[in-house]
Amino acid sequence: MPLSNAQTRDVESVLHPYTNLVKLRETGPLVIERGEGVRVYDDRGKDYIEALAGLWCTALGWGEEALVEAAAGQMRKLAFGHLFAGKSHEPAIALAEKLKEIAPFPVGKVFFANSGSEANDTQIKLFWYAANARGRPARKTIISRTKAYHGVTIAAASLTSLPANHKSFDLPLDFVRFAECPHHYRAAEPDESERDFSSRLAHNLEVLIEKEGADTIAAMIVEPVQGAGGVILPPDGYFAAISRVLERHGIPLIDDEVITGFGRTGNWFGCATYGFQPASMTLAKAMSSAYLPISAVLISPDLSEAIEEESGRIGTFGHGFTYSGHPVAAAVALKTIEIYQERDIVGHVRDMAPRFLARLRKLAEHPLVGEAAGIGLIGAVELVADKATKASFPAGKLVGATIAEFAEAEGVIVRPMLGDRIAVCPPLVIGEAEIDELFDRLGRGLDRGLDWVWREGLMAKQR
Repeated sequence: MPLSNAQTRDVESVLHPYTNLVKLRETGPLVIERGEGVRVYDDRGKDYIEALAGLWCTALGWGEEALVEAAAGQMRKLAFGHLFAGKSHEPAIALAEKLKEIAPFPVGKVFFANSGSEANDTQIKLFWYAANARGRPARKTIISRTKAYHGVTIAAASLTSLPANHKSFDLPLDFVRFAECPHHYRAAEPDESERDFSSRLAHNLEVLIEKEGADTIAAMIVEPVQGAGGVILPPDGYFAAISRVLERHGIPLIDDEVITGFGRTGNWFGCATYGFQPASMTLAKAMSSAYLPISAVLISPDLSEAIEEESGRIGTFGHGFTYSGHPVAAAVALKTIEIYQERDIVGHVRDMAPRFLARLRKLAEHPLVGEAAGIGLIGAVELVADKATKASFPAGKLVGATIAEFAEAEGVIVRPMLGDRIAVCPPLVIGEAEIDELFDRLGRGLDRGLDWVWREGLMAKQR
């Protein structure tokens, strides 16, 4: 099919993130024209169930008029206001108060940014700043994990541990060390239980800390569920085991809740689902249901105090963004959180999760699927060439990406990721009938993918 006018204009003008730009010239982009509920519609009128909530973010779905009105009302009242040099405004104040109210750990102050990347970049700077304030200038190393995703700015992309985010960008920078990815399906020893696997990873983390020297480590950063790295759920006992190690060495834990925050896992925050308490937290995406860009860093009272004292010594806290706490974005985020509370969105996630997870796990019976796992309303399947041996397809065959295209042709948008994993993360407002339709469409995409795999000779036909 020839490219439409919009597609042609796009490939001549737009530089797309996370895209094979050469291939895009041939295929053109999928041009989305409008959205309603859990569906989006392209410029030819075709509907798609948006099974990744955009980019893990549009929690309330499309067309939420209360958020439109919150933005319009605030724009009429105060379209812009900043937080520099002691200035403030009501939306930023009220949002900071609300975040402190719902946070699952004691929070001293809230810092606002515009994206998860900016917020995690800020986390690094805050822990370095506090280390200097406390007279511990050697504490500059941050421990991340293999297959972590924490953003794409130079510093945040260094915390990220995915090949595409490092290749040709001369990353990562050398302040990061990587602990192991807690993926039981891929990394456990034969017959190793989840708890034994967790204990082994905790032991290896301790070895890493002792090798580096605890007095050189500023913090460790984790996602409760490793999102863009493959929707990797932590094994049983993992966070309890690594928390004990970190506490023993006096190393604070940064909780990146960009994907898992605001109900995604069946609790307000992923750290509550997995039973750990952080020293600071990164929020973004669902904080405004993605209707406007905004993110936040929540920091403990002791960290807040150290930063305040250092700013007094230096004369200023020399960090911030023009749009930190933008009043319109803050007003929309505040209204979003109010909707979560008024409509009991977390309760709705808990109600829908059994149906969602049952349909997801049923996909493990498909000949292409090796693992199918999830929690709340987030999950993934891993495509394998051999279920018994867990043998992967050759990376260059792009099996995951190809099957995601088949799924899209069937009317469901999913996310292919490293290791031929396909993520599903629908808007939190999805209903049971829509869950069934989502997985019916995805199942048809997998069936088309299986036929293609057989034609390509990538898997032997089962008899």
